Amino acid sequence: MKENQASTEQKKGHTIEHRQDQYGIRPEAQEFPMMCVISFVYVCNAQCPNCPYTNSAIRSDYKDRPLMNEDTFRLIADQCGEYGAWVRISGGGEPMLHPKAVELVEYAKKAGAKIGLITNGSRFTGESSRRLLEAQVDMIEFSVDAADPETYDKVRKGLDWDTLLTNVKRMVELRNRMQSATKIIASGVNQTGVDIDAVAKFWEPLVDNFQKRKYLTWGINDPSKSADPDPYLPPEQMIPCPFLFERLNIDSRGKVMVCGFDIAAVTDMGNIHEKSIKEIWHGEGFEFYRQKHLSQRGSELELCKNCPDWKYRSWKHNYWKIVKNAEEKRQQRYEKLDLQDAEGCMAEEEKD
Repeated sequence: MKENQASTEQKKGHTIEHRQDQYGIRPEAQEFPMMCVISFVYVCNAQCPNCPYTNSAIRSDYKDRPLMNEDTFRLIADQCGEYGAWVRISGGGEPMLHPKAVELVEYAKKAGAKIGLITNGSRFTGESSRRLLEAQVDMIEFSVDAADPETYDKVRKGLDWDTLLTNVKRMVELRNRMQSATKIIASGVNQTGVDIDAVAKFWEPLVDNFQKRKYLTWGINDPSKSADPDPYLPPEQMIPCPFLFERLNIDSRGKVMVCGFDIAAVTDMGNIHEKSIKEIWHGEGFEFYRQKHLSQRGSELELCKNCPDWKYRSWKHNYWKIVKNAEEKRQQRYEKLDLQDAEGCMAEEEKD
């Protein structure tokens, strides 16, 4: 499918492109998805008002499997490791509440998988931070959403601002001293009641990169809470959603959903305990969705027709760009460190 005119937007004088000339499976995803986004846990220690799990009963549907079993995670890690694919530990809740979180991440890295850990930053200790950095976790993303304790209390209900600051700073300091390859970023949702530029200004000096996230509904949240509703992909043009061509989502039971919008797991592409991830990726289910999108008939699909977040799925301004930018800034940070910054005793930082 060809698109001759690039969809762009202007952000502070920079042109950001969101679509491309040719659509289809990304070259890196021809054999295996570039990323498996997993719902590692369905428990959380926060009640964030912008979280679809806070605003729904989805977690109650997973009372039988609030934590992903070790065998399910290891199966994902082994298969992703074979292809050097990402395991993105994201949806459901706070991943560090899983009692085996660090151990399983270490296993995945040894298996050859890349790890992207998204966390609210509340549950790290010196020891867990050190072990994750020693394992060379590829990227840790702290969901922060605020630049001051007052705002943080509203958008990250149940969490503590000082704990977040302590844990982020310790993670960065340990990373620098250990010369770990881990990239450390922060993100904020561009939502009403939050000055996202102030949030970016606060966090950018502390981490490798700051990501301004669109406010997403997941079909649950109130779209009027978005402070930046401008689309990346013009809805009327039905440009294919990139998620179908690069990643898949797996719940705690091992069930594969067609995309991240389906956080309630309505769609069923198969279960990794019955078929391999590669088989599912090349199966009839995904091919059906892809062909609909490539022929600009995605609106015929019930899930896609009702997806208000499709317009925010950029082909260019995405996770892969964030990884690249964070790596460049991590390298720049190391170049600025002097000998004293890179050496020294870590005993104090490793205390709980």
